[in-house]
Amino acid sequence: MNLDYQQYIPADFPDDAKVWVYQSGRILSIPEALHLEKMIQEFSSEWNTHGALNKGFVQLLFGQFLVLMADESAHRISGCSIDSSVRFIKEVEKTFSVNLFDRQSLAFIVKDKVQIIPMSQVKYAADNGFINGDTLFFNNLVASKKELLENWIVPVKSSWLGARYGF
Repeated sequence: MNLDYQQYIPADFPDDAKVWVYQSGRILSIPEALHLEKMIQEFSSEWNTHGALNKGFVQLLFGQFLVLMADESAHRISGCSIDSSVRFIKEVEKTFSVNLFDRQSLAFIVKDKVQIIPMSQVKYAADNGFINGDTLFFNNLVASKKELLENWIVPVKSSWLGARYGF
């Protein structure tokens, strides 16, 4: 599996650009991804703060992670703007029958594929050798472009999950 996602992240956004990562429980099909691309273009062309267009970026990565990024160097993202991004994510959920707000499902790279494991099953997965400290983990809690580039896909042992479960 090619994990070189950094090439898709815009270089003209500052390191402290705000990031939100939404994970789907399944990979979108190609027709769904193409439909989503149209939705992303429409949302991006209208996403604003108090009438000023946000410098934003939205991208589907690995077929199941929707990444939103906002450059706040010109103006801060307002609560209304964040609310509109949440409405967009809810529209995506409804359109494709996916859950993008499930923070209890965690994503790992296992056998060269993205595998979703419920948080309640992490210890079982570790005890049975399905994952270990070196298993790559999608740390969807990253909050900036710099964190996205450097700490989104990390070994479990280098993440908050590793600290929590003693990897």
